[in-house]
Amino acid sequence: QHINDRILKRMRRHVTKEETYHLIEQFRKEVPGIHLRTTFMVGYPGETEKCFEELKEFVRQIRFERMGAFAYSEEEETFAAGNHTDSVPKAVKQRRLDELMKIQQGISSELNTAKIGNRMKVIIDRIEGDYYIGRTEFDSPEVDPEVLIKRSDELTIGNFYSVEITGSDDFDLFAKKVEYSAY
Repeated sequence: QHINDRILKRMRRHVTKEETYHLIEQFRKEVPGIHLRTTFMVGYPGETEKCFEELKEFVRQIRFERMGAFAYSEEEETFAAGNHTDSVPKAVKQRRLDELMKIQQGISSELNTAKIGNRMKVIIDRIEGDYYIGRTEFDSPEVDPEVLIKRSDELTIGNFYSVEITGSDDFDLFAKKVEYSAY
């Protein structure tokens, strides 16, 4: 949820920045092509601009395939509410959230552009207008980007298909089916 050691300790996360970098390096070394996802919290009590800059640099360096973020909000009867004063103004939390998501938007766009021309396995979830809407084997329904496939072929909802990525935007991919048979 963060990378700054002081904030991680305040959150009672039993991992350090160094350990996190090492784990990610190991995952990527041992599982080529792995898609890493994470969620960050901005504006946790005690988060300074310096802590936030460290988080932004971490996101830029690691280049997560999927990343979400949210602004801290005090919840009754939680450790944070009982032990820390909500010290970061709401407007600052929102600015930080917007900045972090803008960084990820750029990363996602670059990673998607690099997929153009590649073949991927996609499951079809639904039909919307002129498109079948699916997701890759790396993505979760409802929260992750989607793959849009023109309805020129007959595809079956719930089946997997091999597709070629033909285009992208910041978060979604466009594709065409390259095989007739479903997985």
